[in-house]
Amino acid sequence: METIHLNDFLDEGILKEKTFRSKVEQIKWSDYSEKRVLIKGCTDVPIPTWAYLVITAHLAKHAERIYFGELRSAVKIYRKES
Repeated sequence: METIHLNDFLDEGILKEKTFRSKVEQIKWSDYSEKRVLIKGCTDVPIPTWAYLVITAHLAKHAERIYFGELRSAVKIYRKES
């Protein structure tokens, strides 16, 4: 399972929309094609809901399944239809 860590999108310890969207545009989303992907939140900093939605929208075009949370207790939020 591939993991996207939301900590990687922080700028000086906080999520700034301009920086976040810039980093999102730099990701090669096709690398996640037909894979199971876990979006792992940040424990130290509150992440706004829209950030998860932006990443999920990009992933849904490529990933087989998308999960949220910790690996042991991940919640399935998307499954590509066959």
